[in-house]
Amino acid sequence: MPLEATMMIIDNSEYMRNGDYVPSRFDAQADAVNTIFQTKIDSNPENTVGVMTMAYKGPEVLVTHSKELGQAIKGLHTASTKMGGYNDIPTAINIAQLALKHRENKNLRQRIIVFVGSPLEGTAADEREMVKLAKKLKKNNVAVDVVVFGDGIEEGESSVLKAFIENVSSADNSHLLSVPPGPHLLSDVIMSSSILAEDRGIPPGAMGAAGPSGAGGATDFEFGVDPSLDPELAMALRMSMEEEQARQAAEEQTRQSAANASTPPPARVDDAADNGDDDAMLQQALAMSEGRDVDVEGGQEDEDEDEDEDEDEEAAIARAIEMSMKREQDQRKP
Repeated sequence: MPLEATMMIIDNSEYMRNGDYVPSRFDAQADAVNTIFQTKIDSNPENTVGVMTMAYKGPEVLVTHSKELGQAIKGLHTASTKMGGYNDIPTAINIAQLALKHRENKNLRQRIIVFVGSPLEGTAADEREMVKLAKKLKKNNVAVDVVVFGDGIEEGESSVLKAFIENVSSADNSHLLSVPPGPHLLSDVIMSSSILAEDRGIPPGAMGAAGPSGAGGATDFEFGVDPSLDPELAMALRMSMEEEQARQAAEEQTRQSAANASTPPPARVDDAADNGDDDAMLQQALAMSEGRDVDVEGGQEDEDEDEDEDEDEEAAIARAIEMSMKREQDQRKP
């Protein structure tokens, strides 16, 4: 079992009032904090756990190096009365690292667990700055786990937190867990992920990376949950994701229908005729530029013009013969 000192950084921003997680984002997070706290202490009696916030008026340490779950519950209650503002993730991580540095038992490995349920803002949204912070943590042997949920889940291929975990991870000791909304409990997903795998006696790397965005190795399970360990949770997560995909598909279909409704009506017959005239004029100009004869009226040659052209050609041949005979006569004269 790991011998660790852990600092948990919780999200107490205004976004935590949202009710898309049961019973609310903050309460789901508080339940997860209690689960992690108890699991860490049960894993090894020498382990210590601290709790701090990172929003409202600024990062604030609520509990440091404790083994009493009651202190964590008291700290969470205090945090519930101080919700607002936005998360200052880099500053909170630096304070957590400082708190871990002053742990009494230096044999305890250092770990920070960050909960992010709101959009990244400020320096936290700057990938270069976050990677720089990650390298500093790695140099000081600090492992970091990040749990993203709600508005904290990043969309698209570019992910600042994924880059952060990739640069802080050493020997697969750091993880990124993404938990979408659904009927499942946030604490259950974390319990079945790689974040607490070692504390539960599962060898490191046995479960792969935590979730589809996990860093430090390939994952063999959807959402980082082993169906053989928790089939009900795995099924709930899968159904939640399918519902979200169906909702997005319905929205896309609605947008396409609206776009089709705003498409201009087909061209009228008169317009088509006008377009036909334009095409004929274009073909005429093209033919004239190539030195070809063109019928102005519509492409059919006039019979009279054909006859005139034949007569001109015969007259030209006759003149050529006459000139040829005249030259022969001139040559025969002495």
